[in-house]
Amino acid sequence: MATRIMLVEDHHIVRAGLHKLLEAEDGIEVVGEARNGREALDVVATCEPNVVIMDVEMPDLNGVDATRQLLADHPGIKVIALSMHTERPFVLGMMDAGASGYVLKDSVWDDLVQAIETVLDGQTYLSPKVAGVVVEGYRQRAASPEGGQAEELSPREREVVQLVAEGLSTKQIAEKLHISPKTVETHRGRIMSKLDVHNVAQLIRYAIQHGLTSRHG
Repeated sequence: MATRIMLVEDHHIVRAGLHKLLEAEDGIEVVGEARNGREALDVVATCEPNVVIMDVEMPDLNGVDATRQLLADHPGIKVIALSMHTERPFVLGMMDAGASGYVLKDSVWDDLVQAIETVLDGQTYLSPKVAGVVVEGYRQRAASPEGGQAEELSPREREVVQLVAEGLSTKQIAEKLHISPKTVETHRGRIMSKLDVHNVAQLIRYAIQHGLTSRHG
């Protein structure tokens, strides 16, 4: 039986290229695609993949939070992160969310098929350039178990941070998350209190530093 793959990637050209290359491999079938994490949560139940290839940095809902929500509902699926980033917030964020692998885009084809085989065998696959990041990150956590501010936010609060950082209004966030504008404002007030930030510029800086948004600058 072919391994069923779902691709989650916001760049159409990258997604199309991955689709074509994967379909050329024996024993692999691409059964679904999504342009961002929120769309992935809607699509995954209909295509029933064995493995999800998840871009980390995407608008609307990033790969870390999409992975956490996806695996909460579909724990049997394996997620492989796909990213250009080697920084700790991205790498550890995906591994903490439950990803079974982390593959860098600059070596994607050398690594990706091997990563798929590895995670299906119940093991973890890390591109060589990020393996040290994971080891050092967990070593430092063991020495300082308090953790960081990112862990203080709930999944819904992380979603609100990302959407605020990407410039959505309170009304737009409410519509996207299917909650009231008043609830959005409550979340935002609680977030700013938790993080000890006092304006949107500081919130955007926090979101970028912790890998919650694809916005730069």
